[in-house]
Amino acid sequence: MGYAVTTDLLAVAFPEEFREGARNAVTTCLRIAASEKVTVITDVATLTIAAAIAAELEAIGCAWHGFVLEDIAPRPLVGMPVEVLQDMETSQVSIFAVQVQPNELRSRMDMTDVVNRRHMRHAHMVSITPEVMVEGMRADFNAVDRLSQVVLDKVRKASYVRATTAAGTDIRAELNPEYKWFKTSGIISTEKWGNLPGGECFTAPGEVNGRFVVDGVVGDYLCVKYGILRETPLTIEIEANRITAVTCENKELEREFWTYTHTDANSDRVGEFAIGTNIGVKKVIGNILQDEKFPGIHIAFGDPYGNHTGAPWRSTTHIDVVGLEFNIWLGGADGEEQIMREGKFLIEA
Repeated sequence: MGYAVTTDLLAVAFPEEFREGARNAVTTCLRIAASEKVTVITDVATLTIAAAIAAELEAIGCAWHGFVLEDIAPRPLVGMPVEVLQDMETSQVSIFAVQVQPNELRSRMDMTDVVNRRHMRHAHMVSITPEVMVEGMRADFNAVDRLSQVVLDKVRKASYVRATTAAGTDIRAELNPEYKWFKTSGIISTEKWGNLPGGECFTAPGEVNGRFVVDGVVGDYLCVKYGILRETPLTIEIEANRITAVTCENKELEREFWTYTHTDANSDRVGEFAIGTNIGVKKVIGNILQDEKFPGIHIAFGDPYGNHTGAPWRSTTHIDVVGLEFNIWLGGADGEEQIMREGKFLIEA
């Protein structure tokens, strides 16, 4: 029987349309067994989604503990509450379904440090919304996983990735053979925790050069603030893996993005290079959790998830940027192979 600190998730009503996405998370993506224990972390804004997940956990019959952050700590969080971290020490699975607030990355790192150390299966559902629950979370994650595996097998053999868009993106990422590629397809294992909805293959790049035009979305709390950027794209110039210039008609976004990516010495460094593989996502919606899984390229500036990729440096920040309608080529000893044209995969699982 589950319990919450003060808020009983089982007493919270939720829309019936959430049930399919919640069941997908619990049974397909995390494959939770009745013998396991789960830590559920949520907030007031995401209560109904957490309640749908709690109902599925209850149906399985597993042990689970639910925490509503506002019940135990002031927001924005300066660190993950100790009650949560202690509960995670005896869980095999954790689910984080929370709306992000500015400057809370440290608290999420506290949580994922436990996940990584204990090799937990962890579903990261940052800023999940009702729209995501009834769109991206209803994807056929087994099909996404099959495609992701084909992409993973190909990129692991490549020495570089080249990508362009009609909006003006033209980048080349040299790949470091010492850095690992991972898939987070929605099928979550102890090897690497994953975002839900899932659907991407990612690494820390060796070196990225070129221009990246963000006509999709930017990540973290800036995504909620600025939404879809198709009409006012953000253009980022990159040399030797570092941001050298940022331009945008929206000068407030331009300034805020520049400030964010200059928080510490590595905040302007490309820490992630990824290919979205969720073929169930048909459009960007202004939510980074789902939009970064949209088929195409997204990159992130800041922390390279070095515990997984093998990159030896760190940052206190990590912000994704998403473009649209990519052409993607993989290059290696056998020449180039185009795997995407105008946002459509040219390969089949």
